[in-house]
Amino acid sequence: MFGTFFKNLLDPAPEPLNPDDARLAIASLLVRVARSDNDYSAAEKDKILKVLAARYDLADDEAAALCAEAEAVEKEAPDTVRFTRAIKDAVAHEDRLHIVEALWKVALADGERDVEEDALLRLVANLLGITDVESAAARKRMEQL
Repeated sequence: MFGTFFKNLLDPAPEPLNPDDARLAIASLLVRVARSDNDYSAAEKDKILKVLAARYDLADDEAAALCAEAEAVEKEAPDTVRFTRAIKDAVAHEDRLHIVEALWKVALADGERDVEEDALLRLVANLLGITDVESAAARKRMEQL
């Protein structure tokens, strides 16, 4: 189903993601963070839907369709390193910082900071070229919302 998408991610010298694939990769990363603590809560899914709708100017049904596709991709996705490398190559630094903010929104959606989510976010932020200081500042901004 996602053969071309995954083929590109697994290629040793992948082509940059096209905008639709970048959007799917980012949505899948949001799902991966939400699932990292083995508790994909309704609050986290709702936050993902809101982030996708706002980020991509989607109607509710379009955001739900993208989220459903992202859930399927996340289950089959390669390791986080390749996944985030593709996003890093496709997205400018400032926008990657916004992605980290969105990831923190999702991780904090259930009202708890979980060790698994924190560890995955630290890895992902680093792989996206976001420093620990930038990620911590993003987390603090999202905690204040």
